[in-house]
Amino acid sequence: MKKTLTTNQLVIVAAVFLTAFANVAFFRNLGATFAGQPNALVHEILLGVALFCVMILFLLLFSFRRVIKPALMLLFLVAALCAYFMDSYNVVIDHEMLLNVVATNSSETGDLLTPRFVMYVMLMALVPSYLIWDLPIARLDVRQAWLSRLKLGGSAVGVLLAVVLIFGSFFASFVREHKTLRYYTNPLTPIYSAYKFSKKNMVANTGPVEVIGTDAAIPPTDKDRELVIMVLGETARADRFSLNGYERKTNPRLEREDVVSFTQVDSCGTATAVSVPCMFDREDRENFSNAKAAATQNVLDVLKHAGATILWRDNNSNSKGVADRVEFQDFRSPDVNPVCDVECRDEGMLAGLQDWIDNQQQGDLLIVLHQMGSYGPAYYKRYPEAFREFTPTCESSQLDSCSQEQISNSYDNTILYTDHFLAEVIGLLKRNDEQFETAMFYASDHGESLGENGVYLHGLPYWMAPEAQTRVPMIMWFGENYDAAPESAVRAISEMPMNHDFVFHTLLGLFEVSSEEHTPIKDLIHLARKNSRISRNTRPMWPWIETGFNFNMLCAGSYPAEMTNHQDAYTGCVSLTGERLSNNLRRSIFMGSEKRLSTVTAKGFRSG
Repeated sequence: MKKTLTTNQLVIVAAVFLTAFANVAFFRNLGATFAGQPNALVHEILLGVALFCVMILFLLLFSFRRVIKPALMLLFLVAALCAYFMDSYNVVIDHEMLLNVVATNSSETGDLLTPRFVMYVMLMALVPSYLIWDLPIARLDVRQAWLSRLKLGGSAVGVLLAVVLIFGSFFASFVREHKTLRYYTNPLTPIYSAYKFSKKNMVANTGPVEVIGTDAAIPPTDKDRELVIMVLGETARADRFSLNGYERKTNPRLEREDVVSFTQVDSCGTATAVSVPCMFDREDRENFSNAKAAATQNVLDVLKHAGATILWRDNNSNSKGVADRVEFQDFRSPDVNPVCDVECRDEGMLAGLQDWIDNQQQGDLLIVLHQMGSYGPAYYKRYPEAFREFTPTCESSQLDSCSQEQISNSYDNTILYTDHFLAEVIGLLKRNDEQFETAMFYASDHGESLGENGVYLHGLPYWMAPEAQTRVPMIMWFGENYDAAPESAVRAISEMPMNHDFVFHTLLGLFEVSSEEHTPIKDLIHLARKNSRISRNTRPMWPWIETGFNFNMLCAGSYPAEMTNHQDAYTGCVSLTGERLSNNLRRSIFMGSEKRLSTVTAKGFRSG
């Protein structure tokens, strides 16, 4: 005869199972946090007891005879899926990670389906689900059932309160100082994140898309046609570019070109689904939302209003809605992309591109090439065999089964292939120098963790993400006829802190577009041109700013012709942290100047 359990007994068993087996990442990070501290083991046990009590209170919501079995089966599946990624890559499942999951295509999903993944689903979801499905549940009358629930819930609350009150100082410190650890509670945090995700992203936009930038225009004096190729990078981190000082030669071809590499660029998000629409959106990072972006035109629309012709070629999942109103070509299939082996290569997006350019008889042209880039965890698939320069490599998606050296080598090979691709883009632009003013603008969407501190991949909440996930490469190259700003002037501001907010306005600046949507202080072309004009025969603008003060020193606006010295050049400063320059700092920078200083502030971003 099969053993019969009450719903409360099943709740206790399930709470033990989930606390012990679905929260390995939580307890692992807990141990790392409290390692070497007095009473570390006691503190870990206390938090385990508290988590168990909270788990019981949560599961009691489903402790009805007809509900508990399907509810637990669903929870086991959710917990198993989340546990696999949290245990394997040390990620957390917040609402932005869920947005990234929804935006992932089938080929990217396939890279994540490893034997270990199957094992997690089998042992943590299918086997427990089979056992409880076949388990008889005892029948209790309504009064007994509710009394039983109240007793169990009251006991859980009592134990939780006792632990918190007795060790109040420890729990107060934990809540204040270790918010990160709470994100690893499974499946509590993923379920809350799903609620938050649905609240923020699942409301359909049934109204018309808001039209912006209809006043956009290219000056009549600009008679030359522009051809700009923007390469939208994927999962590249700035510190792995030899252009930025990395000891390995990951950019051998770009180093032979007159490119400008911007060394202090922060991403808008830590996942493609956030960063890509944010880069092309008029809102800054602090005010950006995917829902609002989907309901509003972006910089591509503004450029269309100005008369530019736009083509988006994609070798990634998709444009995340950015290219919905421009010509879009999908290059993920061998039917279209002629450069495919284990997967279709970024280089294939250049096939037939010259023919497309030749067919555009008038107007400026913007081509966006969305790379597969360095997307993980299957880095070994992201480059052809000819670019397997750094060895040994990690030939698996299960990164924790590879050494740090293997992971690093595989990732660096992806950067080496990106270097090759960007050099090929420059080569195509050079062949069009006689007909156009040409330029290339490259920016990666976000970075990547490669096992530092046990963290892999990307997608952590921005406030807790390491710099490896938020500091991204950004590069410009200009053809010999491009005259909107001198290359030397652009190079002079290349070490200035900036972020993805600059992409929207710099794209407008590259085409010399005037519009109410254009903010000159976030347009690198405008800033370079202004810097060149006001700092002739002087030292460059940016190096004069004190390092260590968290703001961007940007000069904008109109300056009288007589303003030629350093002090006058700094009039009209903007602080991208939203903090006004203090009087003391102003005096230290503008020493000797008697002119009135105006400080423009704008919301900005986390730097460093």
